[in-house]
Amino acid sequence: MSEPLHYRSTRGGQHAARIEEVIAAGLAPDGGLYVPEALPYLDLAAFDPHGSLADTAATLLAPFFRGTALAAELPTICREALDFEVPLRPLASHEGASVLELFHGPSAAFKDVGARFLAACFRRLRRAGDTPLTILVATSGDTGAAVAAAFHRQPGMRVVILYPDGRVSPRQAHQLGCFGDNVQALRVAGSFDDCQRMVKAALNDGAVQALTPLSSANSISLGRLLPQMSYYAHAALGWWRRHRAPLNFIVPTGNLGNALACVWVREMGLPVGEIHLACNANAALSDYFDGDPYRPRPAVPTLANAMDVGAPSNFERLRWTFPRDYELRVQLHAVSVDDDTIGATIVRHARQHGEVFCPHTATAVHLLDDMGATHASWAVVATAHPAKFDSVVEPLIGRRVEVPPALAAMLQRPASAEPLPASDAALKAWLRRQVEQPQAVAG
Repeated sequence: MSEPLHYRSTRGGQHAARIEEVIAAGLAPDGGLYVPEALPYLDLAAFDPHGSLADTAATLLAPFFRGTALAAELPTICREALDFEVPLRPLASHEGASVLELFHGPSAAFKDVGARFLAACFRRLRRAGDTPLTILVATSGDTGAAVAAAFHRQPGMRVVILYPDGRVSPRQAHQLGCFGDNVQALRVAGSFDDCQRMVKAALNDGAVQALTPLSSANSISLGRLLPQMSYYAHAALGWWRRHRAPLNFIVPTGNLGNALACVWVREMGLPVGEIHLACNANAALSDYFDGDPYRPRPAVPTLANAMDVGAPSNFERLRWTFPRDYELRVQLHAVSVDDDTIGATIVRHARQHGEVFCPHTATAVHLLDDMGATHASWAVVATAHPAKFDSVVEPLIGRRVEVPPALAAMLQRPASAEPLPASDAALKAWLRRQVEQPQAVAG
């Protein structure tokens, strides 16, 4: 068996973990985020030129899993998780540019990739008779539904979703509360940053963990972030084979997990070119890349609600990747896009080109629009289907957006969510009550 890759905390802890422990724990013991001791460097010739997305993922992720119990299962895990398309389509509005559609999974958002991969890993790591594990998820809209769909009725697993009440789209809220069984939605009287803080506090509380084992399925979980690299690798390799040029990406960015996945693919030697981050009015990242000190701040609500993050967790991993400010600032470019511009971009592209984008994708499309004539080898990342945001998109374009079948099925189920104050103590007390008054866990 090959020597496994080890993982450490972004905060410098000496504890070295294997991938099984990293996936199970979610967060490092010192409260930091797990990172590999070093990113592997891959040869393009290692990838099957005729391979599927799952084949690309298995080759890409093999170094992260080598020498572990999951290594032999990795190709099967990838086939289970990545059984839907992530097509790179030409953009009608910009010759030479493309859109990478990541919304063809069960919950109609890119989060399906990481959530399904993580669930497939847990199915192999868990054993009959293990204490039920609770997956805590803070969501700004899309993560929760993807995790719920991936873990719904999985034996020995509970999913608890925290979302900011009134700050997700109506259809997102319905998705979050429509599963039942082993999935519980909590609507928090606060922001996404409150939800994220509450989850981290519970994961770091030894007393709570002793009562009920906890893990995470946010992009703070490396088990969810790593598979997100696969669609960047697959798109970039395909583009390279056809054009002998690297593919540049514009990534809608909130908690930075999706963008970091793209950055790591480039650092591993694959043909990814420039990476631009499209932010909404939450400007912590764009201000930093403009030269200001990095300063987390309270999130403000926007039309692109899934990106309403004022303190992006994965900035810790970005700083681990590029420890010096000057080094980091030359790697990425970031721009904030306000609500008026998001709306105008959706309207213009729908009317002039017949292309309908969700508000998050529209932030990236706006950056492409602003590039002028230089569009060749650029791909906009489409993170969610516009039908998830009908209350925003349909009034702007003046017509109905067709709903994908899987989303339509979710919307027909009844949905409910329990209210919760935006405090760490409130979530910990809620979790303790679940132990004292246990509910059924699937299986």
